[in-house]
Amino acid sequence: MTDRELALRAWESLFRAQHELLAEMSGDFSTAGITEAEYDVLLTVVRSCEMTARLRDVTANSLISQPSVSRLVDRMVARELITKAVDPEDGRGALLTATDAGARAFRQMATRHGRSIAEKMSRLDDDEMATLYALTQKLRGL
Repeated sequence: MTDRELALRAWESLFRAQHELLAEMSGDFSTAGITEAEYDVLLTVVRSCEMTARLRDVTANSLISQPSVSRLVDRMVARELITKAVDPEDGRGALLTATDAGARAFRQMATRHGRSIAEKMSRLDDDEMATLYALTQKLRGL
């Protein structure tokens, strides 16, 4: 097998593993009060100092496009999961703060989702997980 063939096989295997694991774990959100995308936004906001994050940081950490994040944030404000205010350090930017309801929804989901992730990742031993982490960091250029 050539290096190119091995690279393609490795990529396909990584892609399929990610797709299958995400599909399995999407069920975590079927009865949750928040969607996967809302969870993703709250992940950044709740873990930030004083549960407040800049919109640009949420966008940078998100796996969806900036316009989609903006629309999602507006829906989350309407659902009272977060508040949105003008960033006093950058009048063009916005600060997002988790509401009590948003933080509570995030924590409930994080507990359930964390268990699901741990269950799926238990297929690997600690050394394999450390290797996987190192390899994915390397692929990301970190």
